[in-house]
Amino acid sequence: MEEVIVSEIFKNITLSSVEISKISSGFTKLEIKKGVIIMKANEFVLHQYFVSKGCLRAFFVNQQGKEHTVQFAVKDWWISDYTAFFSSSKGILQIECLQDATLYKLSRENMERFYVEIPKLESFFRKKMEKAFAGFQKRILGNLALSAKERYVTFTHTYPSIEQNVKNYHIASYLGITTESLSRIRKEIATS
Repeated sequence: MEEVIVSEIFKNITLSSVEISKISSGFTKLEIKKGVIIMKANEFVLHQYFVSKGCLRAFFVNQQGKEHTVQFAVKDWWISDYTAFFSSSKGILQIECLQDATLYKLSRENMERFYVEIPKLESFFRKKMEKAFAGFQKRILGNLALSAKERYVTFTHTYPSIEQNVKNYHIASYLGITTESLSRIRKEIATS
């Protein structure tokens, strides 16, 4: 892994050349094509992924076969089935590549090794998880309290350039609405 990517992933952390070398050895670079499922439900989740380029989504398929998008991940975001990743269990989410992507894969084992060998990375990952937890809680509260239009506006602020890159039904799935409702909301916003 290149030194530039280590600096991209771990922004605002000063790392020595030895630390950069250790970090580089713990990540695996992946070039993934659009449409590829990189994580399937009912498999053990051993990795999380840093997105250097592209767009992915994590989604759940219910018993009726309906997809529920839980997360999108674009440049500089991380993605995984975190419940399964941190509990060393089988996942319930799938992750699909929505655009050709460059990812950096990190195993739980290597992350734990980083905690011991480079303690400042433990703080980095803790802060990342705190921010993600707060984001998920905010999204849950939004789904409970906001109208579909308000959820859509929040979505466009969170993912400002994503609409050109993903299908309408993925966005509707993320918002918990139908594609028809999404079209109506967009039309309403455009005319107001």
